[in-house]
Amino acid sequence: MTVAQLIEALGKLPPDAVVLMESGGGLSLVSAFDFVEAQGAGAPAEVILLPNMDE
Repeated sequence: MTVAQLIEALGKLPPDAVVLMESGGGLSLVSAFDFVEAQGAGAPAEVILLPNMDE
């Protein structure tokens, strides 16, 4: 999934919905993300969703 596809999909959802991700057999809130520039020819840039570690 690309960032554009994610934004389009999220744009169809209620704006007050929380974003969760699977984490070790449970669910965690997404609290941040890391952006990694492309690392070499043909490699895409990456967005890494980070779970809330305070749960």
